[in-house]
Amino acid sequence: MLSSADLDTLLLTFKVAGIATTIMLLVGTPLAWWLSRTHSVWKGPINAIVALPLVLPPTVLGFYLLVLMGPSGVIGQVTNWLGLGTLPFTFYGLVVGSVLYSMPFVVQPLQAAFAMIGKQSLEAAATLRASPLDSFFSVVLPLAKPGFITAAILGFTHTVGEFGVVLMIGGNIPNKTRVVSVQIYNHVEALEYNDAHWLAGCLLLFSFTVLLVLYTLFKSPPLAQPFK
Repeated sequence: MLSSADLDTLLLTFKVAGIATTIMLLVGTPLAWWLSRTHSVWKGPINAIVALPLVLPPTVLGFYLLVLMGPSGVIGQVTNWLGLGTLPFTFYGLVVGSVLYSMPFVVQPLQAAFAMIGKQSLEAAATLRASPLDSFFSVVLPLAKPGFITAAILGFTHTVGEFGVVLMIGGNIPNKTRVVSVQIYNHVEALEYNDAHWLAGCLLLFSFTVLLVLYTLFKSPPLAQPFK
């Protein structure tokens, strides 16, 4: 059975994933819209930056984030100047790391959904004197609803299962930065295989259920993959 410590890590993990997913949708939506419409020379480099966590080892990203957010890093100096302290080994550091690592799982499904929206719908809205903002909310968002659902599910589930980045940035502090993946590692390291089975089984069931729902709702959901 799950212990109270295991339940605490589950609650903390879902809290991090929920906040990170909300931030990713708020930031990723305008970014994905711009990437789906622009012909700027910056489209390729920005696409590459967004997709980088798909091929970069999590520990590499975690290491550089640890350096940047540390006392001597650029981000760390800014947060110290603002009176926020440093982000490594804090809950908010986990959120920042999760947002950056899971961002392609939100941006790419949204970008694919936006790219499938033809110009005719937007032109029709323009003829009715709808502003670009009105067109986006009344035309684009409803048409891109499957992409938003896919992005939210993938972003959330990927954040729940992350290990390398959260371990590098958050460490292993109980009730503060110890998430499910780290707790499973602790059980295995202590040879507590039965406890590890229970917690890992919960994640396995959760992940399978989420993907089953996703593929049931959409026969071919736009999963995250590098754009050509």
